[in-house]
Amino acid sequence: MSVIRAVALGCGHYLPKRVVENAEFEKTLDTSDEWIRSRTGIERRHFAAEGELTSDLAVNAARNALENAGLEATDIDAIVLATATPDQTFPSTATKVQHALGMKGGFAFDIQAVCAGFIYALSIANAMILSGQAKRVMVIGAETFSRILDWSDRGTCVLFGDGAGALILEARSGSGDSTDRGILSTDLHSDGAYNDLLYVDGGVSSTGSVGLLRMQGQEVFKHAVKKLVVTGEIAMKAAGITAADIDWVVPHQANLRIIARTAKKMGVDMDKIVQTVQDHGNTSAASIPMALSVAVARGQIKRNDLLLMEAIGGGLAWGAATLRW
Repeated sequence: MSVIRAVALGCGHYLPKRVVENAEFEKTLDTSDEWIRSRTGIERRHFAAEGELTSDLAVNAARNALENAGLEATDIDAIVLATATPDQTFPSTATKVQHALGMKGGFAFDIQAVCAGFIYALSIANAMILSGQAKRVMVIGAETFSRILDWSDRGTCVLFGDGAGALILEARSGSGDSTDRGILSTDLHSDGAYNDLLYVDGGVSSTGSVGLLRMQGQEVFKHAVKKLVVTGEIAMKAAGITAADIDWVVPHQANLRIIARTAKKMGVDMDKIVQTVQDHGNTSAASIPMALSVAVARGQIKRNDLLLMEAIGGGLAWGAATLRW
């Protein structure tokens, strides 16, 4: 039976020029390179320059994805941009990207699920393609988390970085089984009961201010491992595959210990895990598409490889997707 699949045509990423090594935090915080590495696996991260906006990062990543796919902006029907750090309250950052790319038709909008944002955006793009609403969709994750960090809190400010990644999907015919290229399954969850574990203490309707990031790290760690394992298994079952079939896991790059613990519980070897957390830190919604783009550029991910992507973030919101490259 012939079905429609959302197939990956190309990807790209962009990192701001400023690289911040762990040692830089030793000047202002009671911390050290060894302390940060041992607890998170992070060695460095990139911070946006003054005046460099989330939309700027997204535009650069989008252009790189278009080049990788051999397409023009006018070939894209829709942009779904995942971000928790938009340029403005409104209009959407996605419309600014649409304009900067020279995409005159179609539509663009933002979605917000924090670190799980790219998985949510991917699911939305997949649904639009399967429904026939769009033929080609660009999914972007872009963040400037450096703008919402408390620089006196060593438990959070050393964890995050800025960046953007983009993936272009196109409607193509498939046979309807797990050998198809494209998105094979998605799985989404959220539970607002855990709001206070990871949040920003500001907002338009509450304080009228942007606010700063707050996190209960140990509690987030505990929930992350359990929930990522479950959503990953659900997504694989929906696609008719098992962990043994997976060529690469592309996880949210938040903490190397979370990544390793989740892989172990799922029965996936660490040599099948795409790792960029050491160089990027936690870039929230940009995390997975940047890791995906880096892995493709490295030659790790090749055509027909089977991928599992999974993420969890504030909300709590979490989810997973399987995709054959």
